[in-house]
Amino acid sequence: MRTRSGAVPGILGAVLSLLLVGCASMPSVYDMPLPGGADLGDDPYRVTAHFDDVLDLVPHAGVRVDDVPVGRVERIELAGDGTSAEVAMSVNGDVRLPENAVAELRQSSLLGEKFVELARPTLRRAEGTLVDGAVIPNERTGRNTEVEEVLGATSMLLNGGGLGQLQRITTELNAAFEGRSPQLRQLLGELEEFVAGLDDQRDEIVRAIDATDELAETLSGRTAQVERILTELEPGIDVLAEQSDEITAMFRSLDSLSEVAVDTVDRAKDDLVASLRALEPVLRQLDEEGHRLPQAMEVLLTFPFSDAALDAVRGDYINGFLRLDARTADDPPLPLPGVDVAGAGEGGRG
Repeated sequence: MRTRSGAVPGILGAVLSLLLVGCASMPSVYDMPLPGGADLGDDPYRVTAHFDDVLDLVPHAGVRVDDVPVGRVERIELAGDGTSAEVAMSVNGDVRLPENAVAELRQSSLLGEKFVELARPTLRRAEGTLVDGAVIPNERTGRNTEVEEVLGATSMLLNGGGLGQLQRITTELNAAFEGRSPQLRQLLGELEEFVAGLDDQRDEIVRAIDATDELAETLSGRTAQVERILTELEPGIDVLAEQSDEITAMFRSLDSLSEVAVDTVDRAKDDLVASLRALEPVLRQLDEEGHRLPQAMEVLLTFPFSDAALDAVRGDYINGFLRLDARTADDPPLPLPGVDVAGAGEGGRG
């Protein structure tokens, strides 16, 4: 049986064309549905998370909440900043998460597939509700440690002399703690008491930190005034620096003076105590007669006259007063203040 040689290339070309057309029309592997995926429900919502590193996460990977499948990864693209990955996910509409939820890349087993774990925040209070179109930024995303990283760190520890250093540290610690068990227990007890005290005063510590932050903000807002003050202080500081020798000599002289004063007080201590004891009766009498001192001062200022004499003073002279008593001899005498001038006469006194 013979065939024409020109028919073979035509048949091969047709087969290749059909294969190319078929390959072009076939969907991508990532577009093919996978069995056993999460049920998205009738009304799923979409969430986008930004990761610094997505490792080998692929589209159609699972999305879980508390290890329960609730969605899948739709696509993975380079974010607009060019330094992080943008992971778009579809989540079952019945799943409710706070607005500040966190996302973490995890692994189902030691060598299992990667998936995205959505969870409530642990370091802050949950707020709001995660809705369609929400974005989880880089500061709320993370990933678990890879097996390769653990093996690499172990290799560095074993090959880099880490065990030898650990042995040396252990030996030194044993030598330091040997025979010092009571002191070590006391130290641990004091540390426990110290930490407990810090825990009891954490509110005050936080308040002090907040006050320090407010002070820093205040100083930051008054940078110009602080700079001006420092500039104006510079001449005074220069003067103090120039007179540092004199200031040092002054303090040394003060130190010598204090030594002399202490020595003097020590030597005169007995005499000083005796003088104070001798003054005790005088001071006691002054305390007992203290209420009479103001009265004595009134008389002292006008001695030998009474206070009434002050009314007679008129500049550089003193007026004289004369009081006459024109009564009969049978009348009783009247007490008269001031100076009395008495005159004897028939039938009366003057």
